[in-house]
Amino acid sequence: MTQATKYDVVIIGGGPAGMMAAGRAAECGARVLLLEKNDSLGEKLLITGGGRSNITNAEFDRNIFLRKFGDAAKFLFSPLSRFGVQDAIDFFHGLGMPTKVEAEKRVFPASDRSQSVFDALVRYMDQGGVTVLSGAEVAGLDVSDGTVAGVRLTDGEILRARSYVLATGGKSHPETGSTGDGFRWLEAIGHTIVTPRASLVPIRVREAWVHELSGASFPDAKLSVFQNGKNHDGRRACPPRRGKLLFTHFGLSGPLALNMSRNIGELLHGGPVAVSVDLFPQSDIGEIDKRILAAFALQKNRQVKNSLEGIIVPLLVPVSLRLAGIDPDTPVHSVTREQRLGLARLLKDLPMTVEGLLGEDKAIVTSGGIALPEVDFKDMRSRLYPNLYLVGDILNIDRPSGGYSLQLCWTTGFVAGTSAAGH
Repeated sequence: MTQATKYDVVIIGGGPAGMMAAGRAAECGARVLLLEKNDSLGEKLLITGGGRSNITNAEFDRNIFLRKFGDAAKFLFSPLSRFGVQDAIDFFHGLGMPTKVEAEKRVFPASDRSQSVFDALVRYMDQGGVTVLSGAEVAGLDVSDGTVAGVRLTDGEILRARSYVLATGGKSHPETGSTGDGFRWLEAIGHTIVTPRASLVPIRVREAWVHELSGASFPDAKLSVFQNGKNHDGRRACPPRRGKLLFTHFGLSGPLALNMSRNIGELLHGGPVAVSVDLFPQSDIGEIDKRILAAFALQKNRQVKNSLEGIIVPLLVPVSLRLAGIDPDTPVHSVTREQRLGLARLLKDLPMTVEGLLGEDKAIVTSGGIALPEVDFKDMRSRLYPNLYLVGDILNIDRPSGGYSLQLCWTTGFVAGTSAAGH
């Protein structure tokens, strides 16, 4: 089979960016072949957002949205002008997938299922007649006279087209196929790759009691980070932040921990790092003490372990009492003022020692990838090879959790698909 006579665009990688690029190129009239090394498309997409897929962030002010991307913002202004947040929401609505907006402007499918996002993208590709070849392992790119001449498969076959889109992702969740293959292929043909590393990744802490809090979630907590010394000497290593925090059997996760993980990872190279969690960032110690007093006044003869309902989550009760030095069987009327204030202080300053970050296999995204100056973001084209387009996690773009990663996929995939099709 002579692929050169069959396809205009070959896309490598069947994740969100690759599926968007394939559907868009086909919508523009191109004959499109999508290559996926797994047996099925979208394996990472289906696990994003805890299986719910946070498809974007409903921040419609482009300048505010761009600030979330740090130094990469200046590169992304052009593609986001062509396909931004509202475009992404309208796109999925047009494919019959309603959405909803949750805390911190996170946009999810109304079904709460990543499968809905996947199904919408498959419908989009089917409408344009995209050909999907799964189980297709790519060995590398062939180049000739400053252009990409073909895609080499591991079985020796070479697939040729007019344009090529590389959407192989980063190195997070390698079990889904994101093993950094695209980085190696790009380096082999002369592109510069910034070494990938875990970016949005859970934090592992030393304290054994954290296991007892596994599953406890706090919608509004503050996390502060300290460097050098375990005694919280007050030297802030990075600015504290507020957000949703989740305790796990190994430490801290949730958007708040994930979004601070890269800074913490960098600090660990310079010495020990400690964190402090404030579970009541909107209240001071005096206000928390008043709430505890009010609860105690209604149940003076109960044991203290049974009197904190409505103030702290059940999983936290035995841990916090133990750390505050209060016997959980103590009657409420026997709890001293010093003990009560000690508990209030603990809820404002729950200290932990960072042991490290989980690896790339647990990262939501990895930083690193192709150096941004080597990409023309007006059309997502390689500046070294004019018929090669680069999208999604293969780009060296850091971003927080909250829908920004998938929006990056939709934006770059749409722009690349349009350009690769010749529009």
